[in-house]
Amino acid sequence: MSRQKSFFLYSLLLTHYSIPSRSYTAHIEKTAMRNPPIPPKPRARNWAWLWLAYTGFLFLDPILDPHLYQWLGTVAVFATFLLIFRKYVLCADLGEPTQFWMIGATFLLGLVAFPWNQGASCLMVYAFCFLPFAIESVRRVLALYVLGVLIILGEGTYFHSWHGVFHISWINTFVAIFLVLVIGGGNIFFAEQKRFNMAQAKAERDLHAAQEENLALAAVAERERIARDLHDVLGHTLSVIVLKAELAGRLITLNTEEASARATAEIADVERTARTALVEVREAIGGYRTRGLAAEIEAARRTLDAAGVTLTVADDSGTTHPDAPRLASETWDADITPAANLSSSEETVLALALREAVTNIVRHARATTCTLRFITDSGTRRLIVEDNGASPAPPREGNGLRGMRARIESIGGHLQLQHDQGTRILITLPQTAEVR
Repeated sequence: MSRQKSFFLYSLLLTHYSIPSRSYTAHIEKTAMRNPPIPPKPRARNWAWLWLAYTGFLFLDPILDPHLYQWLGTVAVFATFLLIFRKYVLCADLGEPTQFWMIGATFLLGLVAFPWNQGASCLMVYAFCFLPFAIESVRRVLALYVLGVLIILGEGTYFHSWHGVFHISWINTFVAIFLVLVIGGGNIFFAEQKRFNMAQAKAERDLHAAQEENLALAAVAERERIARDLHDVLGHTLSVIVLKAELAGRLITLNTEEASARATAEIADVERTARTALVEVREAIGGYRTRGLAAEIEAARRTLDAAGVTLTVADDSGTTHPDAPRLASETWDADITPAANLSSSEETVLALALREAVTNIVRHARATTCTLRFITDSGTRRLIVEDNGASPAPPREGNGLRGMRARIESIGGHLQLQHDQGTRILITLPQTAEVR
């Protein structure tokens, strides 16, 4: 079998087995989303040595056209590449810049061996495959690809006129260029996908951490509020009860009809005061359970800030206000604007819808700004949440959005999702005379 035929067979095999399958890619995506990146363990690092299987193509020429120089040179090249590959794996794990030198050494080793062993182009393929994972800039990777292709073409042109041991045919030159471009180009996609999945996993962790911190801060704030409310409610009420009970006790000891009548009235007043205190305590606890829409906007601002997204609240006229917490406390105050004419169930539904929208923005939108508007127009009230996300596809309606839609429709409203330059959630509620 000629060297051209053996090299052509090698190129087909290498192209087929060097590009990861879709199932493998899906597995990598799921693993990256579930598990945060951790420092590589020795056992995980050992899996990298499986990629050395492709160096078997180095031995095609010595096997099909056996010569002593072929075997000695191929074994020397293979041993050198083992040392380079080991150093590259260690440097890549630790994030050291030495990995760039190892990539260059791999490419140079392939150039040295290519004129007398056509299978050595697999070393140049290794170098092109390593580059996208070592360099984040796609533009720089493509520039290096062009430079590498020109070097391979120049070497092929130079050794094409040679005869004997050192000779590179045109077909071998162009097949080598084809391999490095196809397999290296495929690895650009997989490297970008890996970085995106790692960024998504980090965003998930940051979101969970921010939500846990917000919940903890909210719990502390609510405990302090309850302590203040109970002190204000019960402090005065219990003092009144003590004074009236003492007065009733002194009146009873007088043992007169007038004193007994007054003592009875004081005891009745103590009972009424105690019942009033019980109602006030229940109202205080009820305020703890229902956080309210204004507090939800403040929680949304903290969550979006943690994700690097700026929240802007716009008033009824469409004027934006960067001071979202202050505007939130004003916009939803029924004494200031009729837009806050919400029943308790409507406020709860809108608060939950806002929470779900913010969660989706942080997880999927890749946005930098989020705008929140509440508009009263033509007898309807609309809550609009929109972002400038870079997601290329419209949001898929999962369990969260389906639950949001069901809650909104249960109170007579409807939900619309719009996707253009970002995602826009439009919640429309019918006008009602019920006031919280």
